[in-house]
Amino acid sequence: MKIARLHRLFNPKTGRCFDVAIDHGFFNEASFLTGIENMPQTITTLVEAAPDAIQLTIGQARHLQNLPQRGKPALVLRTDVANVYGNQLPRTLYSRIIEDAVLQAVRLDATCVVVNLFRIPDQPEVGDQCVQNILRLKPACDHYGVPLMIEPLVFKANATAGGYMVDGDPQKIIPLVRQAVELGADIIKADPTDDVSVYHRVVEIASGVPVLVRGGGKTTEREILQRTDALIAQGAAGIVYGRNIIQHPQPAAITRALMAVVHDRVDPLVALQRYLPALS
Repeated sequence: MKIARLHRLFNPKTGRCFDVAIDHGFFNEASFLTGIENMPQTITTLVEAAPDAIQLTIGQARHLQNLPQRGKPALVLRTDVANVYGNQLPRTLYSRIIEDAVLQAVRLDATCVVVNLFRIPDQPEVGDQCVQNILRLKPACDHYGVPLMIEPLVFKANATAGGYMVDGDPQKIIPLVRQAVELGADIIKADPTDDVSVYHRVVEIASGVPVLVRGGGKTTEREILQRTDALIAQGAAGIVYGRNIIQHPQPAAITRALMAVVHDRVDPLVALQRYLPALS
């Protein structure tokens, strides 16, 4: 039953979710490994901070699921690997899903699977591969009762932006989010818009599918907390943050501060003072 897994993913008191993404090692980029070199230690630190979920790959999920305690974060399983994130892109780009992805998720007791839906300038073939990945996953997700999280991801041109630079233009984000809904997403993991005040349009276009907001590039503690507060206020169902957590000098403290904003609706500056007083 998908609903049983969704209840484990979303906080029962608030209906919102904070998923910490630490699946970056899948993508063969050295800079992505900063802060997650020691995965058992990273996962233990995050579990103690108690986010709702942790996003992992097929090879690293065991570090979470082998922990014996009850009430630990839910597992979100990354199902696709791609080579689209480097400053210098290879001659051929790809996006591939792991074999028997949903069955492997069931065996690992994952609450949902996540897959990308790329929009990359002048790379329609990669977008086609993403659609094919989703079309393969959707029937299996329905069969096994595993929620499908689709990650619409709009890139800037590599020649001008260089590397993993997302495009916050709502005119590009909104149609891609809607495509993800049409393809059968149970959850959307979407880019933040450059103008945070228009994010309610992204939530609206999702047609009732819960929208979790990606963290985007690294920024200051004050900025990430204030932006999160504004996004939740506009109807976002939660957040999926990676580098702003795992590359922070105090990952547990920033996790707790964000949890306070997402679930308790604590004022961002109060959360900053409470959990990171040296930075307030």
